[in-house]
Amino acid sequence: MSRGSGLAPSILREYDIRGTVGETLDTADAATIGRAFANVVTEAGEGRRVCVGFDGRLSSPTLEAALVDGLRAGGMEVLRIGLGPTPMLYFATHRLAANGGIMITGSHNPPEYNGFKLMLGSASFFGDDIQRLGEIAAHGDFVTGSGTAAEVNVQDDYVAFLAETGAGAAALKVAWDTGNGAAGDVVQQLTKRIPGTHVLLNAEIDGTFPAHHPDPTVPKNLAQLIETVRAEACDLGFAFDGDGDRIGLVDGEGCILWGDQILALLARDVLRERPGATIIADVKASQVLFDEVARLGGKPLMWRTGHSLIKAKMAELGAPLAGEMSGHIFFADRYYGFDDALYAALRMLLTLTREGQSLAALRRSLPRRVNTPELRFDCADAQKFGVVDQVRARLAGGDAKVNGIDGVRVQTEDGWWLLRASNTQPVLVARCEADDEAGLERLKADLVAQLEACGVEPPRF
Repeated sequence: MSRGSGLAPSILREYDIRGTVGETLDTADAATIGRAFANVVTEAGEGRRVCVGFDGRLSSPTLEAALVDGLRAGGMEVLRIGLGPTPMLYFATHRLAANGGIMITGSHNPPEYNGFKLMLGSASFFGDDIQRLGEIAAHGDFVTGSGTAAEVNVQDDYVAFLAETGAGAAALKVAWDTGNGAAGDVVQQLTKRIPGTHVLLNAEIDGTFPAHHPDPTVPKNLAQLIETVRAEACDLGFAFDGDGDRIGLVDGEGCILWGDQILALLARDVLRERPGATIIADVKASQVLFDEVARLGGKPLMWRTGHSLIKAKMAELGAPLAGEMSGHIFFADRYYGFDDALYAALRMLLTLTREGQSLAALRRSLPRRVNTPELRFDCADAQKFGVVDQVRARLAGGDAKVNGIDGVRVQTEDGWWLLRASNTQPVLVARCEADDEAGLERLKADLVAQLEACGVEPPRF
């Protein structure tokens, strides 16, 4: 056994490990994570094979090399799949029957960030698992062995699978904005092999993200895509985050569809073939989504926000489809049950083909509600959960219907409002939705009153 130096507690997040390179995260940490994860895999007792991939950030190759060194020192058989999107790492872990998987990625965060998303077997590795990995690293009693490392080309197999999925799509004109993120090479290959005309934006992988920030949930980051869709008369446009596991969508009129709208449309195809199936969405999703799933004959389930939490719930219930407002879309229908924005894009093309309508027409067919965007506002980590608890306690026994699965989602005659604490940042998250503007104003007033009663400055609507 050897001694470890431990990891900064701030990088051990709920869903992944993430920090600022050169400040809270460096190559020594990457090696330590490899050593600690080798302990975890060894204790699981199923085997020693671990897949490793990395995104296009400037710091990713050196972190990957250090991580591999740590895994090898722990006796692991490391399969290095190289540069690509996070879902390609998930795909490889399933296809290669690996006992674990680690993706080096900063996801949609600024360039100076990086981190690690982990799998143990085919399951997500999160929450208490990550905290225990930190404890192993701090204690430093690592297993030792003579591990191996080999480069494996899984990208060709991944692209072939995606191309086969999209082969039956109508020949539409589609814009694809990979945002200089890790999905760029895969999209370039994929679009040569599926029907239609394809316009590619920012397909060169560049960890400085020169075109725009790689977060498709922020409207300003979709401006270039919207302009291109309109100028090129495209039927629709897709956008992806930095590691390709979150999707953005724009219709042919340049209107943005959000995560719950995307899920509502994708549910049509799934429920046609799997009537009565459970469709899961996070607490931030519109009531329109849950009502639409029920109308289509499915069983809507509201669950906690977080890609790892959603995947675990899908596996527990055998749900074929799930999604989040953040753009994570999860398919266990003809797929492995993880979030893959490229696969979701192809399933959307197939949905449009089967429905025989434009994306804009399908968007207009959904019931219309008025709502706020997702509002994120500062609140210290030490305070944020207490604020939610205070609000929950005040609402107990009142007239409003409260769902406490993740924060408080409060249903009234006007609609609903949500307040929850972020699991990854020192912020509170809020959202309101109503049938009309007057109702929305009343909901916002209710939320503001609750926050002021806690001594918290409310967000600007």
